[in-house]
Amino acid sequence: MVNIIASQFFIYFFFIPAIASAADTITANQSLSGDQTIISSDEHFELGFFRPGNSSNYYIGIWYTKVSTVPPTVVWVANRETPISDRFSSELKIIDGNLVLLNESKTQIWSTNMSSTTRPASVVLGDDGNLVLRYGSISSPPIWQSFDHPTHTFLPGGKLRYDKRTNTSQVLTSWRNAEDPGMGLFSLELDHNNKQFLIKWNRSVEYWTSGSWNDQDKLFSLVPEMRMNYIYNFSYVDNENESYFTYSLYNPLIISRFIIDFSGQTKQLSWLDSFGQWNLFWSQPKDLCDVYGGCGAFGVCNQQMLPSCNCLTGFEPRSPSDWNLGGFFGGCVRKTELSCSGKTEKPMFILSYVEKSFLSSFPENEALQIDETECRSSCLDYCICNAYTFISNICRHWYSENMNKISLVLFSNESNLDKIYIKVSSSDHHKSNAKVLVAGIISGCLGLVFLCSIGVIYYRRMISRDRGVLNEEDRKGLDVPFFEFKRILSATENFSLANKLGQGGFGPVYKGTFPGGAEMAVKRLSSQSGQGLKEFKNEVLLIAKLQHRNLVRLLGYSMKNQEMILLYEYMPNKSLDRFIFDRTLCINLDWALRFDIIMGIARGLLYLHQDSRLRIIHRDLKASNVLLDEDMNPKISDFGLAKIVKGRDTEASTTRVIGTYGYMAPEYALNGFFSVKSDVYSFGVIVLEIISGKRNTGYYQNQQAFSLVSYAWGLWKEKKPLDLLDSALAESCNSIEVLRCMIIGLLCVQEDPEDRPTMTNVLLMMGMDIESLPDPKEPAFVSKARSHSSPSYVNESEINQLTVTQQEGR
Repeated sequence: MVNIIASQFFIYFFFIPAIASAADTITANQSLSGDQTIISSDEHFELGFFRPGNSSNYYIGIWYTKVSTVPPTVVWVANRETPISDRFSSELKIIDGNLVLLNESKTQIWSTNMSSTTRPASVVLGDDGNLVLRYGSISSPPIWQSFDHPTHTFLPGGKLRYDKRTNTSQVLTSWRNAEDPGMGLFSLELDHNNKQFLIKWNRSVEYWTSGSWNDQDKLFSLVPEMRMNYIYNFSYVDNENESYFTYSLYNPLIISRFIIDFSGQTKQLSWLDSFGQWNLFWSQPKDLCDVYGGCGAFGVCNQQMLPSCNCLTGFEPRSPSDWNLGGFFGGCVRKTELSCSGKTEKPMFILSYVEKSFLSSFPENEALQIDETECRSSCLDYCICNAYTFISNICRHWYSENMNKISLVLFSNESNLDKIYIKVSSSDHHKSNAKVLVAGIISGCLGLVFLCSIGVIYYRRMISRDRGVLNEEDRKGLDVPFFEFKRILSATENFSLANKLGQGGFGPVYKGTFPGGAEMAVKRLSSQSGQGLKEFKNEVLLIAKLQHRNLVRLLGYSMKNQEMILLYEYMPNKSLDRFIFDRTLCINLDWALRFDIIMGIARGLLYLHQDSRLRIIHRDLKASNVLLDEDMNPKISDFGLAKIVKGRDTEASTTRVIGTYGYMAPEYALNGFFSVKSDVYSFGVIVLEIISGKRNTGYYQNQQAFSLVSYAWGLWKEKKPLDLLDSALAESCNSIEVLRCMIIGLLCVQEDPEDRPTMTNVLLMMGMDIESLPDPKEPAFVSKARSHSSPSYVNESEINQLTVTQQEGR
């Protein structure tokens, strides 16, 4: 419903009829001004004036109503090239059958631009985010619609189309930066001849392709992320009139959008309401440095730095404000202009690198048949030459217009990069060299000090290692409070058995009560633990950097001689396995509570894999490492075996396999290969355990199954999935939710890691209809020989506690 604001504008609005007949419609005698909006009937989308970020400009746009971001997430902009400054004196209204925008001086600055008519017209904002202009009744065909004029967002239900009758394409064009929705340099359009999408720089240079459409697999060949088609329904249509690509969502409750970003990447994003943020599903090109012209003229790209774009030595951003907003396409300019006067000192060259494909985009650049020395000297003498290349004995000079179109790379260790020598002012070059010289002198002095001290440090470290304790150097990275050991002894009553909470691979855990009544869990390194010293420091360093409601919180640590102590927030309900595997305590966990626990574990894992400052693979996720607070909220614990993977990597390998049988993914247990998908496997096992109340490593001989996973798979194949359900849940279960969770659990334990969903997908699937979920494939070990199971003389309790300490990868 349109909001009428500010009483001082009452008279103005009195003469302009308010939009009251329909909240989603503008008719011929109505208009929008100020903070007035129209909202789609299901309240998913809203249209009105908006201001991007801290910009002083206003635009007419469509944004999500139920997505709580500031500023709002805009999906379409009308006047992206002609902003207004005063939204209260501007109007969006229908004139002569067209929707038009009048600015402060009542000048038309945007229009739907259809033929004028006296027929009654109306504009409706649809539930799909499509703004539709019609003549006559609501059932009349659209005369104009925003889906035919997309800006930077491609919404579900829209089409990216090539019209064969008019030879015109619908094109997505990026914003200029986060606060300027004007048309940027990057665009996405359909190549109908090859049934593929192309990303172009300046609508001319192609630097990425989706690969051709595969109609059998319903995906583009170079976008493997489209394999996750249980969330999206993709379609490509090619007939005599048009070619187009469209997509929809199997679950209409999922909010998802596809954009061409001002970074030069396409991105598929989904809204996670429980986190209050957009989650990146995939992006292409994956490497920002593969974006053509992404850093602009004389900008250099380094994927390992933030921001990824910087200026070469002797250059500075052309527009610092754009640069700060992530809009690097304007590039860099010289700090000191090159002089063509023979009286000044000659310029110098600095070395950079550029992708071969970028250079090949300029065949018009004249090739000179001269040697490299002459190539260099002639560029120095030629005033307008900005750079030169000498590749395959061919000299080329590069001028300003071409330098604006390529991105440079800071260093090269790849075969697809060529050298390019950039001309810079001698004064800027000397300043840089002077800084390097000073830095070199300082580094040399520090190096001498370092060499003198390293022997002492090494000696002390060897002594402390022999004693099995952490030295001062080791303590520097432990950014958590230190507790005196005598305080630990007092709090635990000298580690009395009465205060013992349990036993893990690291060692025993005690309850500690500190002055003032503060309760903590005290984790004590066992002197018999062969893996404790390394894991102790790993756990402190990792968990001190993590903050999430579904991760256990580290409160401090203590060390004395060979004693190593970790202090955690106290979990009065201890661990999840204590409840679900105990036939008395399990009745305290009804289905609603178990479902909340599953969701909490999923959110904690998503944070570790994607949303934290570090990308972390837990490697030992199991029911006993999920703790429950007083409200039964789950918290993932025990990060002693966790691994950080760099950047956007999601996988690694090791020759030392450590973890717990029954929860370890097959590729990790057999070959030492671990990834975020290894944690997904462990999560799937826990989900099946929560549903069934049975351990994965229990016996199921009657069903010819040696694990819970194989037992659950057998029930699924026999179309008796609900037989897996814990009898304690008979009265409280929601059968639809149970079945959904069982399917997701089986998807997570599939043998091929590529087939397993990411934790992002897991959370999305938790809200999907069962019919929309894919059929799981056979899990690992199901059809393997019985030799994988434990010997018959090992009792069940030993199997359940079995932890792998070391195994060489094969």
